[in-house]
Formats: sequence, C-alpha cells, structure tokens
Amino acid sequence: MDERLQTLVAENESAFREVNESIERGLWPGEDSSLVSFRCECALLSCDRLIGLTPVEYEHVRASPRRFFVSNGHALEEVETVVEVHERYLVVEKRAEAGEVAEANDPRS
Repeated sequence: MDERLQTLVAENESAFREVNESIERGLWPGEDSSLVSFRCECALLSCDRLIGLTPVEYEHVRASPRRFFVSNGHALEEVETVVEVHERYLVVEKRAEAGEVAEANDPRS
C-alpha cells in the first residue's frame, strides 16, 4: 500500500478515535466496569458498528497512539497488525507511515 493511502487510512481512523475520546469524556465517574458503546475505529468509511468496551479496556488500547480497536474482520492487514484478540473486538497497531500519522494525530499528545 503506498504512503498516500496509508496516510488516508490513518487519518480516517484517527478521526474515529476523536469521536471516541468525546464519548469517554462524557462518562460519569465510577463507570469503569460498565460497557460503553464506542465507534469502531476501522478504516472503512461506511462502518457504523459500535463496540462495547469498559473505560478500562478503552484506556488500555489508548495507551499507545498507534493502537486502535476494531470489529472482528475489520483489520486492514496492509497497514496494521492484530496485536490482541478479544471476544468483542480486535486491537490493531499501525505500521510504517500509517503508524507515524496515527502518532502525529493523537489527541492526547
């Protein structure tokens, strides 16, 4: 996959991560063990899937700016590696140019 497409994929996923950051900011204190519906952070623009994660699970993924959570079957092997498999979701890590873009677009940096 060329660098331009890697950049586009990473920028799309970073935009979805921004949505999820807003969801997390709206949570009430003490909801750490409750499932919260977050938007799938895959590269598919047509994806509208919600994934249930606890705030603790969400923070675990967000600990690395190159990592995103996606629905099963939504990993894009050309630019990311599946690093964790869970019953409700996968955790993927961006490589190469896509990883650099993900880091640059991290809202927590």
